[in-house]
Amino acid sequence: MRVPVSEWLVRSNSRTGASMTESAVVYSSENDSAAAGTDLSRKIDAALPGSPPDALVLFASPRYEHRVLLRTLQQTCRPELLVGASSAGEFTTDRRGEGLACALALRSSEITFAAGIGRGLSKDRSAAARSIVSAFKGVGSDTHVFRSALVMTDALAGHADDLVEQLTLTTAGQYQFFGGGAGDDAQFHRTQVFYGSEAYSDAAVALEILSTKPLGIGVGHGWEPASPPMRVTQAEGMNVVSLNGLPAVEAFEQHARRTGQSFDAAAPLPFFLHNILGIETGAGFRLRVPLAISQDGAVTCASEIPAGATVHVMRTTESSAVEAATRATEAAVASLGGHPAQVAFFFDCVATRLRMGDVFGVELESLARGLGEAKFVGCNTHGQIARAPGQFGGFHNCTAVVCVLPA
Repeated sequence: MRVPVSEWLVRSNSRTGASMTESAVVYSSENDSAAAGTDLSRKIDAALPGSPPDALVLFASPRYEHRVLLRTLQQTCRPELLVGASSAGEFTTDRRGEGLACALALRSSEITFAAGIGRGLSKDRSAAARSIVSAFKGVGSDTHVFRSALVMTDALAGHADDLVEQLTLTTAGQYQFFGGGAGDDAQFHRTQVFYGSEAYSDAAVALEILSTKPLGIGVGHGWEPASPPMRVTQAEGMNVVSLNGLPAVEAFEQHARRTGQSFDAAAPLPFFLHNILGIETGAGFRLRVPLAISQDGAVTCASEIPAGATVHVMRTTESSAVEAATRATEAAVASLGGHPAQVAFFFDCVATRLRMGDVFGVELESLARGLGEAKFVGCNTHGQIARAPGQFGGFHNCTAVVCVLPA
């Protein structure tokens, strides 16, 4: 579905004076949705007094009434642009947990922002991508050398890989993308993306970021193969029906026996969190989290795995996950081209948080060390998006994605 021009929220920064970028990372633990919106606005105004933010990115627990939260933010904070998504665990430099709302407010004289939405993902990703990109200001323009976009998608609508492909095609490969899939505390029932004062399912939103300086993106996952390669002999959407010609569940049963792990087909998620699937790409592995088993032995995953792909059951350790986030942060900072870090986005899988428990905090601590004085904001997502120079995977699971904005 193509969104009418009248629905677009497009704003460009037109400030004059010294070049600078200002940011405010805030969170609220207020239980009431309106109170949380007011709390976030008050904290943003204290950190960025004066004019409203050029852009506001919000990640909010599914426990909130998102429409109330968004409308309160619009009325009290009055950002030029507001995008974001429901989440599955929220965090900032100062706080992490569940049931929170966290936000990044941005004001800049050297970054231009625009926002777009694409709806009807489950039916037509190409049309959704065109709708999003129609709001962008950098397509076909030589004004800004560095073109990036934060993309948040309803991963439950499926086809997130294809969405990233369509966005890449529609922008002629001129943009780097980062972000993730909206979450709902791993219930996999209803996820939403935010655009202005409304929340949408079966949709994706993007915040275009046109900068005179490079944005740094880093990616890492810390998983390695733990089984022989297997061919996906039948797949239907997010369901892997058979591996090597046998019901997919049998591959996991065999792997559990071979490695001495407990596997309960009636409640497989504890096993799946530690034994995910990795798709061979020729340049590493793209990860997919198994979620459930159907009566015919098919395994439902958090995202599609194409028929004909070669996959492995993968393994990791808590220290490997922390090291992967550390490497991703280092890579993102190094990509700034010598400019200091202003603020960062961080996304990692809800499966990572569930698997690591309190140790997930150690991963966030490693991120903070790598960023130095720069603060960060982010959330646990149902899949992560990263497409940048040297990062062609598109949509991932169980992967740390860092994007650092320059000062």
